[in-house]
Amino acid sequence: MIGRLAGRLVYKGEDHALVDVGGVGYVVQLAGPTLAALPAPGEAVALWTEMLVREDAITLVGFASLMEREWFRLLVSVQGVGAKSALAVIGALGAEGVSRAIALGDWNAIRAAHGVGPKLAQRVVNELKDRAPAVMAMGAGEAAPLAGAPEEMAPEPASQPSFPKSRPQPPTFATAQAEALSALGNLGYGPSEAARAVAEAAAAEPEADTAALIRAALRLLAPKG
Repeated sequence: MIGRLAGRLVYKGEDHALVDVGGVGYVVQLAGPTLAALPAPGEAVALWTEMLVREDAITLVGFASLMEREWFRLLVSVQGVGAKSALAVIGALGAEGVSRAIALGDWNAIRAAHGVGPKLAQRVVNELKDRAPAVMAMGAGEAAPLAGAPEEMAPEPASQPSFPKSRPQPPTFATAQAEALSALGNLGYGPSEAARAVAEAAAAEPEADTAALIRAALRLLAPKG
């Protein structure tokens, strides 16, 4: 199993890239935003990867973050969702957007991805809604973009490999959601209701920090009098 690649970008295609790692070229399928965020050919790059093994093909899929890879794994576990559809969902919404949409039961957001119809979008939400809290919590443990390549091909510091920054959100966005989710859990709220509240609060205030998200989520969870 290949879980990560760190090497030099050889070229970018329409839906894939070729990464040279120690003289071996790996063809990696990528979502549009991740592909667009890659550096220029010849520069160092690192990607999280998932290897799909089928009878007729072995495919390597690349991601900018662990959250993206986890959502890809969950999406393709749903009947009717293939690798292309899963990448389309991640490319359209981003990892945080997928988390919010599924936690809130917003199948219309999932449907916005190319190749995903309304019935399939509803199935995705129904089957994965209980998994959103755990994936959202991964945000707190995500490391900053990796720096440093294998010693035999270490570049100058300025060109050290890094994960492509495919999302315009502030770098602490996923961490704030994860920390808010953890705080609500410590207060006794169940994973599903906490995830829905945090997702709704994050959708309303995309740049909110942890404290602001917790306050907003608590307001949403407060009994309606």
